[in-house]
Amino acid sequence: MEARVEQGGNLLDSIAAFCRSNGIAESTFGRRAVNDGKFVARLRDGARITSETLERVSGFLERHGASAPAAPPELRPLIRVVPSPERAPHARDDAPSRNFRFFDNRQKYLLFVNTCGEKEVVARRVGMELAHIHARPPAVRVFDAGMGDGTVLSRVMREMHRCFPTRPFYFVGKEISLEDVRLSLQKMPDRFFEHPATVVVVTNMYYTEAPWLAPRAVSAATSLAWHEVRLTGTTAHEFSEQIAALEPFLAGNWQARHSAKTGNPVYERPVVLVLYRDDFRFLLDDVVPAQGKARADYDLVIASQPYRARVPVEFKAAKVIGPLARALGPGGRLLGIHSCGRDPGLEIVRKLWPEENPFAMSRHDLLRAVRAELGREARHYNFNAYSDGRAVFRYDMHTLPTEIADSIGTSTLFAAWNAAVYVAQIDDERLARVVGDRGYLDATSEVLQRHDGLWFLDESYVVSRKRG
Repeated sequence: MEARVEQGGNLLDSIAAFCRSNGIAESTFGRRAVNDGKFVARLRDGARITSETLERVSGFLERHGASAPAAPPELRPLIRVVPSPERAPHARDDAPSRNFRFFDNRQKYLLFVNTCGEKEVVARRVGMELAHIHARPPAVRVFDAGMGDGTVLSRVMREMHRCFPTRPFYFVGKEISLEDVRLSLQKMPDRFFEHPATVVVVTNMYYTEAPWLAPRAVSAATSLAWHEVRLTGTTAHEFSEQIAALEPFLAGNWQARHSAKTGNPVYERPVVLVLYRDDFRFLLDDVVPAQGKARADYDLVIASQPYRARVPVEFKAAKVIGPLARALGPGGRLLGIHSCGRDPGLEIVRKLWPEENPFAMSRHDLLRAVRAELGREARHYNFNAYSDGRAVFRYDMHTLPTEIADSIGTSTLFAAWNAAVYVAQIDDERLARVVGDRGYLDATSEVLQRHDGLWFLDESYVVSRKRG
C-alpha cells in the first residue's frame, strides 16, 4: 500500500482518503491498523480514542507512506493523556478524568453486562411498579431513560404483556449509542409478535427533550429526522427483516459527537424512529405519535443508571430526574436506580485507592435536590425513598459453583476486576497506573475468596405524580 495522504486534514478524513487511494474497505483498515474491523465505524459514531490507539493508527499510516495529524481536531478534546510531573506539577494522581463517561468504553460495558446480572434484577424491580401504575386510555405509556442494549426494556415488555395482555402499549426509549440502538431493535420482533398492539419509539434526544419528542433549539428542530415504519406481515421473522433493513437509516442519521464543554456525547441531529404493525394501525391511531404533536404523560418512567455517580446532585436533579418527573402523567411513577457501594466491588477498588468514594450521594440526597428543583410543582408529587429493605437490591457476577477456590482462574479475575472498576467509574488514566503488575489481580482474588464471589448493591427510589 503506497498512498500519500495530505497533511492538515482530520484523522477520519485521512483514513477515508487512505482507503480510497488503496481500494480497501474501512473495516479492512481497522483490522490491519488496530485489529478491530469496527474501529472506523465507531469513530464515526462518536466513540472515543485513547492516545495509544491514535499512535498506532498514525504509525500504521506513516509506515505505508501516509501521514496523519498528531492531534486530530475532532478528537482532540477526547484523547486521554496522562500528564507528566514536569507538565502538570500540581495534578492530583487520583483526580478522575474530566471527560470520563460511564458507558464510553464498549469493551468494559459488554464484559460487565454479560458477566453480571444487573439488568435482569433491574427488570424484576421495574416489574414491581406495574401493580401501582394507573394507566389511562388509549395506551399504557412507558419511557426508558437509557435503553442500553434493550435487555431491561424487552424484559419489562414481556412482564407488561402478562399483566395487561389486551391493552395497547406505547414505549419511548432514549439512546444515543448507535450500537445499542441496533442491539435493542434486534429484540423487538418477538415483542411485536406477542403483543401486536405496540408502538415503539426510539430517539437520541436529551432528557429535557426526549419524553416529548421535541428538540428545544430551533436549529435542532429544523434538522429533526422523523421516520415512521409500518411493519407488514404477521411473523417475527418478517418483522426482523424489516427492522434489519433500517441499517442505512440508522448509520446515516444516528451520528454523535462529544461536547467540547463536558465531554459528553451529544447528537449531530435529533432523530425519532417510530415502529408499529401496519395491521394494527387502526387500533393504534390515537397512540402513534405525530411530529410536533407528541405528548409525554407517562405511566412509568424507567431511569436506571441515567447519570454518572460523580456529577453534582444538583445537576442530576436539574438535567435528568427533574425533567423526567415533569413527563409523568397523573398517577405516573418514575423509578430511579443507581449504584450505592457498600459491597465487595467497592472493596476491590479501595484495595488500590483506599480513599475512593464514588457513591457519596444517596437516594435521600437526590430526592431532596429533585424536590428543590421542582419548586412549587413539588406539591403535585410524592417522593418515596423507602427503607433499605425495599430500596436496596443486590446483583451478582455469574460464576460457576467451583470457580471461587484457592486458585481463581485469570479470566474470572479479569472479569471481576473489570466489573468493579466499571461500576465505580474509574477512569483509564488511573487504571493505567495500577495494571503494570499483579497487585490488582491479587486484590481482586482476596476479595472474591473472602466473600465467595462478587456482588454489587444498587438502590432505588420512586417519584410519583399525584392523581388529583
